[in-house]
Amino acid sequence: MQSLTNRSKSVSNKKMSFAEKIYLPAVFGGMWITLKHFFKKKNTVSYPEETRPMSAIYRGQHVLKRDEQGRERCTACGLCAVSCPAEAITMIASERTKGEENLYREEKYASTYEINMLRCIFCGLCEEACPKEAIFLTDRIVDAHFGRDEFIFGKDKLVEPIDQSIDVSKRQIWDYQNK
Repeated sequence: MQSLTNRSKSVSNKKMSFAEKIYLPAVFGGMWITLKHFFKKKNTVSYPEETRPMSAIYRGQHVLKRDEQGRERCTACGLCAVSCPAEAITMIASERTKGEENLYREEKYASTYEINMLRCIFCGLCEEACPKEAIFLTDRIVDAHFGRDEFIFGKDKLVEPIDQSIDVSKRQIWDYQNK
């Protein structure tokens, strides 16, 4: 009978020597690899005290930016939520009432804005889709937690504080130079 493929191999039933039967070459080969790695430079760092340099295009924790007057830029248009492939962003839009002109830029704003960080894949499509330049991915690392509910970031964790602005220009400058 003719074989269907030319990738077939003939198997030989070679007898093992005594050393191969007691696995001495395999044991010494594994010990040799361990001994080589034992004297190499360690890759581990003591993280909180010592950090490794990060790439200029690293995408970390999200931030909702404010404008120059301290008002939230997000108008709850929903383009970031639509562009998110992981469906990690949810928001509820509300109308601005009288007296809230100093809090929100437009008549419509996001009363609830949540990002599920367990679903987020940090692709950056949300910041590309935003027409108001309200959401950005910073160079900050997302903190680790023990519970799943602590990874749903609301406006309390996402909106930048009024008194301090978070710099996102490093990534933006790099993106424009390399397009």
